[in-house]
Amino acid sequence: MTTKITLIIDNPTDPAAFEQAYPALEQAAAALPELRRLEAGKVWPKEDGTPTPAHRTLDLYFDSYDDASAAVAGEEAGALFGQLGARGATFTGLFSDVEKA
Repeated sequence: MTTKITLIIDNPTDPAAFEQAYPALEQAAAALPELRRLEAGKVWPKEDGTPTPAHRTLDLYFDSYDDASAAVAGEEAGALFGQLGARGATFTGLFSDVEKA
């Protein structure tokens, strides 16, 4: 069954610098082994213009849980997670079975 890893990226300490560096983060995510599809999104602010608890999301799709687990254990994932930390952003990662596409 298709497995999706969702990275919920919290608001960075310097949003402008984070956005400038963001394309490299997306490229690092695209380099994960066995990655089938990547979806990236920027979270809308609240209706009053204040930020939500999240700044961006990255959805990473793999053919199986085993593929997803192996991908986050490899050096490519280390590079991605290291870049996130270096950009002043914390994140939450969720593994999900994709039930409907």
